[in-house]
Amino acid sequence: MKERMKTVSVALVMCLNIGVDPPDVVKTQPCARLQCWLDPLQSPPQKALEAIGAALQKQYERWQSRARYKLSLDPTVEEVKKLCSSLRRNSKEDRVLFHYNGHGVPKPTVNGEIWVFNRSYTQYIPLSMYDLQQWMGAPSIYVYDCSSAGLILDSFNKFAVQHEREFEISLGVKGQAPPSYRGCIQLAACRPHQVLPMSPELPADLFTSCLTTPVQMALRWFVLQGGSRLVPNVTLELLERVPGQLHDRRTMLGELNWIFTAITDTIAWNVLPKALFQKLFRQDLLVASLFRNFLLAERIMRAYNCQPMSQPALPATFQHPMWQAWDLALDLCLAQLHRVQAGQPFQHSPFFAQQLTAFQVWLTFGCERCSPPEQLPIVLQVLLSQIHRLRALDLLGRFLDLGPWAVNLALSVGIFPYILKLLQSSARELRPLLVFIWAKILAVDQSCQVDLVRDNGHRYFLSVLSDTLYMPAEHRTMAVFVLSCIVCNYPSGQEAALKGNVIALCTEQLTDPNGHLRQWLALCLGRTWNGYTAARWCGIRDSAHDKLATLLSDPVPEVRAAAVYALGTILNCPAKRTDHADTVDQGIGMSLISSVAHDASPLVRKELVVALQWLLAVFETQFVAVAFQFLEEETKEQSAFLSPDCTPAAMKKVASRDRIKLLPIPSNILSAAVVDGLPEAALAAPAQPPPADRMRRVSSSTSIS
Repeated sequence: MKERMKTVSVALVMCLNIGVDPPDVVKTQPCARLQCWLDPLQSPPQKALEAIGAALQKQYERWQSRARYKLSLDPTVEEVKKLCSSLRRNSKEDRVLFHYNGHGVPKPTVNGEIWVFNRSYTQYIPLSMYDLQQWMGAPSIYVYDCSSAGLILDSFNKFAVQHEREFEISLGVKGQAPPSYRGCIQLAACRPHQVLPMSPELPADLFTSCLTTPVQMALRWFVLQGGSRLVPNVTLELLERVPGQLHDRRTMLGELNWIFTAITDTIAWNVLPKALFQKLFRQDLLVASLFRNFLLAERIMRAYNCQPMSQPALPATFQHPMWQAWDLALDLCLAQLHRVQAGQPFQHSPFFAQQLTAFQVWLTFGCERCSPPEQLPIVLQVLLSQIHRLRALDLLGRFLDLGPWAVNLALSVGIFPYILKLLQSSARELRPLLVFIWAKILAVDQSCQVDLVRDNGHRYFLSVLSDTLYMPAEHRTMAVFVLSCIVCNYPSGQEAALKGNVIALCTEQLTDPNGHLRQWLALCLGRTWNGYTAARWCGIRDSAHDKLATLLSDPVPEVRAAAVYALGTILNCPAKRTDHADTVDQGIGMSLISSVAHDASPLVRKELVVALQWLLAVFETQFVAVAFQFLEEETKEQSAFLSPDCTPAAMKKVASRDRIKLLPIPSNILSAAVVDGLPEAALAAPAQPPPADRMRRVSSSTSIS
């Protein structure tokens, strides 16, 4: 699976100074006042500040509940330094988020400074982003919610380059790790010299509201724009009573959040480069949520002449066609809002069914040369729904069957965690589809074996392989293929499969009528005990080598080759040699030679040569003795031929094959005992010339006739 990272600490710095407007901002009357959907003027300033800080923390916790949150309300420079240094020290190599709300202080300066307070709240004190970079370290993510926020982003990048230059100069002195500030992520509410919207219908922290409460903000903006066609009389007060929980997809609010996630993922996957999509939308849960919501912020804030910025920069997405699908989903939701609030059941949106139909149409006419199906991220989201899951898996399997390019596309969009989670399902109707999909994935990317073993996913395929009553041979073949990929050159996978009794499951089905199943059963056995002594002896105890020997006469050449491979890997044993091991290896070697040495298939003979190399490595001393004896015999024959006492009439030409037969090779030459001496070879008796009386001259004419 791909590189993962997580945000473990969040610093929420709120510079609101409630009741006092900053000197460089002229507010309209009436003006936007809501902060985190709370009116700060409805309670005393200090209580309002604390309530707003607590509300912001709850909004962030919806997206990352396990992070460590620290509030800093109207802080000083020393308090910010202490907070950031502490979070970086505790987070080590993980990411830290710095959220800055500067609605109660002046705008950032062109010198790269943001503003905080002195201890008595009588002065605004500048805080340089140069210092903040050092305190926060890397990796980090910054959120700037204030006017002219683009100035902070530009200054941050300049200071990052300055830090790198200073590091190069002081490298020989300090020897510290190089800074990576330019790789930090930044989200800014607007460009340099832009002012945040002040419309009283909007929250004052519009950017933060989009980032942390996107569905609530999207509903509000949709009504303000008069976008509803089905229910034109929806009011803002009615939106406050939208039923449901954000993370419960069975409710109205939860389904809207689910649709929003699918749409923003689809927009990002179709617009961004694949590497950037992986970094922003698949590595970190909190970062992915913020960037999904950032796409909404760009769409809404552009309507108020305010253009958010980000680092890395994203292309414009506010006019993407998928936003029309989002508006339709909102309209259909609001159309039944009155009925749901009256107690009638909620009717689920047809959004996902329609997107699956669009994906099915693409499968009918699409190909590798065509544009990728833009609905692919939505198909993955549908896998979480029990209603559409079976259809989505079927369509996904058809897509993966188009070739390796389709598998790579699915992996790039993030298919892995979805189908890995589905392996926990006990639904029997999903087994054929899941086994097929996993076989396609592992055929292209075998590195997924690590995550499968870590999450005990191999048990699912062991259960499919053992289900001989309901699972046909074709699906069991794909299951054993997946298992063979899990154990291939991966010791942890071999150990997990051995504990799952994979050897017994495979040997019991070696007589199955399906040739492909027999082939992959043998390959899975060979990969399981290849270089793994415990699995090797487990197979020997189960007489797996004897059962595999019966496949050496199989009518399918691929099955015979797989059996030779599996028997050959038994010979490849890294453990200490014993007499019993030598006896088993000798028996396997003789069985291979006697059965397939003259096999008609070159594939089988090739595997035989590979298998016999391990036999040669095990009995190297004995083979050297035989070779030495053979060479010594040849030397004696050559000496006899060149001897002056030997007449030509007494010499006889002996063929190479006959010479081998003359060698008195002991029967135990392949035993484990070391050969102390080499046996003497007996020379063949010289041939006698034929008697003279039996010889007669034949005339040339007679010989011709």
